[in-house]
Amino acid sequence: MKTLFKGALALGVAAAALTTPASATHSWGGYHWARTSNPFTLKLGDNVDSSWDAYLATTSVDWTASAVLNTVIVTGGAKPRSCRATTGRVEVCNAAYGNTGWLGIASISIASGNHISSGTVKQNDTYFNTSSYNTPAWRNMVMCQEVGHTLGLDHQDEAFDNPNLGTCMDYTNDPSTNQHPNTHDYDMLLSIYGHNDSSTTVGAAGPTGNRAEIGNSPKSWGRPVHYLRDGRPDQYVRLDGPGQMTVTYVYWARGKGPKDSLVD
Repeated sequence: MKTLFKGALALGVAAAALTTPASATHSWGGYHWARTSNPFTLKLGDNVDSSWDAYLATTSVDWTASAVLNTVIVTGGAKPRSCRATTGRVEVCNAAYGNTGWLGIASISIASGNHISSGTVKQNDTYFNTSSYNTPAWRNMVMCQEVGHTLGLDHQDEAFDNPNLGTCMDYTNDPSTNQHPNTHDYDMLLSIYGHNDSSTTVGAAGPTGNRAEIGNSPKSWGRPVHYLRDGRPDQYVRLDGPGQMTVTYVYWARGKGPKDSLVD
């Protein structure tokens, strides 16, 4: 088990080294969905309410513009508050998860090396219902970014006060011009999915094996493996069993961090 975690930690460190300027690669640790051909179609389970439907629809269209994958919105298979994973697809949820400190989290289950077997996205209405974040720009950017993580993408830049890069995969204090993927994101997907696998992890709904629900605080996410420049951890790894782990990316609200995550 310790060996497994060291391997996961090494992947996280490697990803950290690759996640700075936009000219560098921004694959998230080499994680990707196994599939035998391109383009493949990934289902996004709709567990969001009407206040999020338009943003999920825009995100689906944006990522479907990639040459290697399509996304299709289907009826959700999870209860929004728990947002339990479904094998072979991504479940997208929203709820008032409480004063957790985060706007959104994206989690992926990893098995068979770097292959993603399921994904979940949570949007925290406790913050999105406040004047600071209840804007189309914030909702759209965070939705786009969290779903982008479940495809295997990291951030292009992680300094909130740097000039915007014109991509939702960018950290920012002003999301107005970071609304959609950019050419670099699509090029990165071409690179990530530039090979075929001998089997597929994309497909029909099914059980998630040993993966427990992803709670709302770091204690359910595992151990931090990557930190922002200001010292806040933003990537966590949890071991779920032999050869299985869950990796979580967290988008903290301004001025918030792990100390604010008081609920499970």
